[in-house]
Amino acid sequence: MMGSKLPFALLALAALTTTTHAQDRSSDVIARGEYLARAGDCTACHTAPEGRLFAGGRAMPTPFGTLYTSNITPDPDTGIGRWSADDFYKTMHSGRFPDGGLIYPAMPFASYTKVTRADSDAIYAYLRSIPPVNQKNKPHELRFPYDNRQLILGWRTLFFTEGEFKPDPKKSEEWNRGAYLVEGLGHCGMCHSPINALGGTSQSEAFKGGLIPMQNWYAPSLTSNREAGLGDWSIKDITDLLQTGVSMRGVVYGPMAEVVHNSLQYLTDEDTRAMAVYLKSISEPSPPPPARTTLPTTESSLLISLGKAVYDKQCASCHGAQGEGKPPHWPPLANNQSIEMQSAVNPIRMVLNGGYPPGTKGNPMPYGMPPFAGLLSDNEVAAVVSYIRTAWGNRGTPVSAREANELRAAPLK
Repeated sequence: MMGSKLPFALLALAALTTTTHAQDRSSDVIARGEYLARAGDCTACHTAPEGRLFAGGRAMPTPFGTLYTSNITPDPDTGIGRWSADDFYKTMHSGRFPDGGLIYPAMPFASYTKVTRADSDAIYAYLRSIPPVNQKNKPHELRFPYDNRQLILGWRTLFFTEGEFKPDPKKSEEWNRGAYLVEGLGHCGMCHSPINALGGTSQSEAFKGGLIPMQNWYAPSLTSNREAGLGDWSIKDITDLLQTGVSMRGVVYGPMAEVVHNSLQYLTDEDTRAMAVYLKSISEPSPPPPARTTLPTTESSLLISLGKAVYDKQCASCHGAQGEGKPPHWPPLANNQSIEMQSAVNPIRMVLNGGYPPGTKGNPMPYGMPPFAGLLSDNEVAAVVSYIRTAWGNRGTPVSAREANELRAAPLK
């Protein structure tokens, strides 16, 4: 009797083992998808402030009007619950909805097209695992003629090249992994490349820096060592900055602080190092040009003289009398690339609005900088920024009170 039951018991055990293995594989894929969604910073756009995870509805102001992000939860009526893995990959890879409709390039499909099918499927599996949210997508509010989606065809012709990332056989596996993350999921070029009047960037201008539309923050060049090029940084300084938001060479503020908080702090040490290796490799030697200013010499001298007085009173206690700082929490201002850049937008905004690096697992209680907009006049802001851009051997140029005044109204996010 026992012998006759044994085969059935073995079959049941085999079936249970197979099911367990399948569940484990599914869990692994979902966990991998969650990690990749973090790397792609999907939360930043598809989760509105005070909103449900990935339910969309976040306003994205652009020079052409306001776009609203979509619901990518697995709700069958208002989200992507009816999409297949093929549909999701098509959207990521080609920038088209499952029905062939054109997607506005505020979604970085020009970068996401590089994502592999396996990684796309993992992200899809993760999104299918989160709680569905029944929330209709809000219609975009674009001005004429930009509300005509057919115009996207012209944009795609000029600025979109479809295709998965192809490793460079002449480079190391680590370099290629970094390139894949920076150029693909990380879509770093969306901010760190100049955007023209059509809302596009040519490949030849990739990573060369530019003003972020509607936000009034300058995303510095990742290729020029005079801006954010990392050619003379150590790998540790780069990885520290990416993972914690602070390093011995600098601190992140503004939009980059959000990227570190939402995305980069969750990457593995191996992936962060790979990104650092790639970013360090794309920097181009660029000797600093001679300082130039459009301000009259007398006005510049007066500003810098006033600026030293403001600096000594308001700034020196943290950043040092000679701009040496107290890294990593109080960054040095002497020989600081972000201070010397041609664009003075970021240092002006930091003086006006202050800011905090992101709270991360590697730096959970960051030190911040207070705002001085209520304490300093436009002339004083211009003066202290002019001073730190030209003191201690810095090769920046003075700024005017008008520039400071224009940025007082800039949005804080």
